[in-house]
Amino acid sequence: MEGSAHSEVRKWIKRLSDPKKRERAKDELLRLGGEAAPALIEGLRSKASYLPSLAETLLVQIGPAATPALTTYLQCDDAELRSQCAQILAQVKDPQASTALVKALKDQSFRVREKAAMALGEIRNPKTLPALMSVLSDPEPEVRSSTLLAIGRFYDSTTIDRMADLLLEDPHLEVRQAAARALGGTRLKEALAYLMVAMHDSFWWYERETAVEPLLEAIERIGIPAVEPLIDTMQDPEGTVRRFAAFLLGRIGDERAIQPLEMVMYDMHFEVGQAAAESLARFGEKGVKVLVEALVHPEAWIRQHAVKGLMLSGDKRVLPELFRLLEDPAREVVCETIQSLESIGDTRSLPALQRIAADRTDRELSTLARQAIKTLEENLTL
Repeated sequence: MEGSAHSEVRKWIKRLSDPKKRERAKDELLRLGGEAAPALIEGLRSKASYLPSLAETLLVQIGPAATPALTTYLQCDDAELRSQCAQILAQVKDPQASTALVKALKDQSFRVREKAAMALGEIRNPKTLPALMSVLSDPEPEVRSSTLLAIGRFYDSTTIDRMADLLLEDPHLEVRQAAARALGGTRLKEALAYLMVAMHDSFWWYERETAVEPLLEAIERIGIPAVEPLIDTMQDPEGTVRRFAAFLLGRIGDERAIQPLEMVMYDMHFEVGQAAAESLARFGEKGVKVLVEALVHPEAWIRQHAVKGLMLSGDKRVLPELFRLLEDPAREVVCETIQSLESIGDTRSLPALQRIAADRTDRELSTLARQAIKTLEENLTL
């Protein structure tokens, strides 16, 4: 940079410290474009609280004109600054940065390797895919995770088998989760078989059920091709797997699942039956019809599932059926019904609830009814 341009850049960067002059300074730095980039990159490590975030924003706005400076700094001695430059290049998405970012995949700092992989995933230059595939063997789980997500953005069927290796075998949960997200994000049929295998693996649900959501989301993203495999999976000997399958069929919403879900609602595993009823609630009138029919089942827990499903359906036409269940001989069904009427929020429920609230012989039911009445009355005033 020539001396006069260097001086001008410094002048405008200094004026960023003054809120009254900041907008003008930003405009001038953007006008200077690539000439301002080196000084802005130096500003990334400034101790002034306002400058690093402003410098990053301006570098992104400068765009590809900042690429030469950013790629040069990818080789500086400061690992944190190298990481920040790679992160900014991910936002700039300039294919001209590809070569430097591929080189950064071998950086000493795993943070730089991680950010470089992310940037290459944003740029999606097909020529960089082989380099990214080689990084799936990186010793750091954070790098493998970022690389998986980057590779998934290429939507390339030739990458599926290798990503599936990490989905099924990596020792780190976060890497398997990233593999699931990447495979689901491709929306390729070739990924489905591996995702289904993973769903049967106890790694995902034994004492870590909260970690399974990325896998379930990945299967859901594959969509309609997953319906038949999920219907078959509802016969799995493991209740947790059956529950996941029932849950996903509701999320996907293909009507082929209605009859199988009706059967699974009678599963001896309480949570599986409940998941099936909740999924049936997503199918509108056809699902509601199945749930209403289950209200007369001799088993109380089936009736309980049906009430919960009807609540979730939000269909107010079923209110008379629910009022009848307030006289059910099973108090767990009555409890579920009171809570469902509260959730549905229709004031036509008030007389029936008031009768239960007035009867203090069963204090639990009376308390539930009074709480439901309070909720309904509060909604009336809104």
